[in-house]
Amino acid sequence: MPELHPQCEPLAPLLGTWQGGGTGQYPTIDDFAYTEELTFGHVGKPFVSMIQRTCNRDTGEPLHSEAGYLRALPGGDLELALAQPSGVVEICLGTVRTTPDGLAIELRSSQVGLTPRAKEVTSVRRELSIAGLRAGGVTLISELWMAAVGHPELLHHLRGELTKQA
Repeated sequence: MPELHPQCEPLAPLLGTWQGGGTGQYPTIDDFAYTEELTFGHVGKPFVSMIQRTCNRDTGEPLHSEAGYLRALPGGDLELALAQPSGVVEICLGTVRTTPDGLAIELRSSQVGLTPRAKEVTSVRRELSIAGLRAGGVTLISELWMAAVGHPELLHHLRGELTKQA
C-alpha cells in the first residue's frame, strides 16, 4: 500500500473499517435502529475514500449506502464529494482538527444536487469524531443533520457509534 499523502495525516485515525449501531429519526418517518459499516481507505493521493452502508438492526435489510471522497486541503480544511443511490449528491466543506484523545471533523453542505425523482434534501451537516486513541477502546461517532422534505431547518437525523475492526 502506498504511503499516506502528507495532507491526509490528520485523517489517518479514520483509515480502516468501522462497525456498530445507531438510531435515526426524522419528522416524516418512524424512529429506527440500524447497523452500520463505514470504511475509509487511501491510494497515496490527497484524499481518503469513504464507503458507508446501513442495515435494519432487526431484519438485516439494507437501508442506505453512500460513497465519496474526503479531500484534505492545507490548514485542516476538507471537502467532501458524496453520492447516494437515492439520487442525492452532496458537496460539503469543513475542517478536521485533532483533539486530546482523537479527532473531530465538521462538514456542512455547500451544494446538494438531486436527480429528478430524488426526495428533497436542501442542506446537510455531518460530524465525525474519534475518541479513545490514547486510552484504547477507540470509538467513532457519526452524526448527521438534514433539512429535507418540507423541513427547511437542519434537524438531527442519525447518530451511530462504531468501533474499528481488526
